[in-house]
Amino acid sequence: MSTGADAGAGLADLADLADRLTGLVGALRAHGVRIGTGETVDAGRAIEALGLAEREPLREGLAATLLHGTGQRAVFDQVFDLYFPRGTGGPGTGPGDRDELRERLAAALADDDTALLRQLAAEAVNGLGGYGSSPGSDGWSSYQTLDRLRPQTLLARVRADVRARDGGVGSGGGGGGGEFTDRLLDDEIRRRIEAFRGMVAAEARRRVAERRGRDEIARRAVAPSADRVDFLFAGRDQLTELRRTVQPLARKLATRLAARRRRAARGTIDLRRTLRGSLSTGGVPMRPVLRRRRPVRPELVLLCDVSGSVSGFSDFTMLLVQALHDQFSKVRVFAFVNRIDEVTGLLEHGRADPEGLGARIRAEATLTGWHGSSDYGMALGEFAERYGAAVGPRTTVFVLGDARTNNLDPNLAAVRNLARQARRFYWLNPEQRSLWGTGDSAAPDYAELVEMHECRTARQLSGLIARLLPV
Repeated sequence: MSTGADAGAGLADLADLADRLTGLVGALRAHGVRIGTGETVDAGRAIEALGLAEREPLREGLAATLLHGTGQRAVFDQVFDLYFPRGTGGPGTGPGDRDELRERLAAALADDDTALLRQLAAEAVNGLGGYGSSPGSDGWSSYQTLDRLRPQTLLARVRADVRARDGGVGSGGGGGGGEFTDRLLDDEIRRRIEAFRGMVAAEARRRVAERRGRDEIARRAVAPSADRVDFLFAGRDQLTELRRTVQPLARKLATRLAARRRRAARGTIDLRRTLRGSLSTGGVPMRPVLRRRRPVRPELVLLCDVSGSVSGFSDFTMLLVQALHDQFSKVRVFAFVNRIDEVTGLLEHGRADPEGLGARIRAEATLTGWHGSSDYGMALGEFAERYGAAVGPRTTVFVLGDARTNNLDPNLAAVRNLARQARRFYWLNPEQRSLWGTGDSAAPDYAELVEMHECRTARQLSGLIARLLPV
């Protein structure tokens, strides 16, 4: 028979578990993951079925019930480690010294022992990552841990251990094949080191969450998913992840555009003909008469600033529009820095090699003149002079760029004339609205002539594309 104290402890455990689950769901929602009540209930049932003894089956079970796509997994793993940690506090004993820890780490990397690597990550944070002495400043730093441990310098030692274990295979003595094997081995070791670095970051985040609260750390310290990363601050890996999402995103947007086109094809009510027809029914419009639209696919022109940090935004948008090219009768794409050149043909190859698109454009197109800085006025003026015929009454024009002119003439007259020629003219600006007009930004001047929208993330971009593209 259980005592009242046992029952109370059980209820407290259930309450804590419920708090952890609802906290996990709330943190995921804050990072843009759509989770409904049904998914939350399913997650609770998964916890009941899987238990808490084994973390990895629990991780996979909750991911299966809460997530709707693989792009959300990186955020989920970070949040899961906060709300369902491996343990609390530090390991029972800290590392003997740094050199001993590096020796054990090299052996674990050579054996690819994930469980031991997680243990070593906890020991490393415990022994090398602590900082501060007052209650308000005590904490743990993954950067400090990795800076002191320097796992990236273990590559040669791990390579030698793997070769010794495998009997010297891949030592390079066989010529080209050996060199290729060495390269593959080095890439695999780097992957293991990078995974260990991630374990250290997760462990430091968990320790800080114990002190400051899981909810705060989940909000501030969890890296967002690729589609919510600011284009201007996205790193190379995040831009690569974004490029991988182009095709699925394009299929989703194409479906939306096709649905809008079907609705638009039905036309609007012709009031005069409807009222005339209602005379036979006593003035009651029983059968509305519609004005039929001729299904004409619009033309699209993109003018893309490919200079500096804006290039990642432009590259991604160009690839997305190229993937949607079947939705338009004609798509023409132009890139510029201070000169402008058509790059429509280069985008065909961009579908096969999206990562190399930007480098290929900068290598094969004429984008700069006597200086290498952005000059919107010169580039837009050159477009109006050389390619003005590309803009007509069926054309929708998008300009992609931050509108920072380096204090040069913005050439508002050229933009005004292009806007008059086009059916629609939009400007997508990857800078936050509060920065428009600061420094050398001519965004407010351009925004008086054309419709300018803040577009900082892939999520914002997909929403704008779905709303602004003509049907």
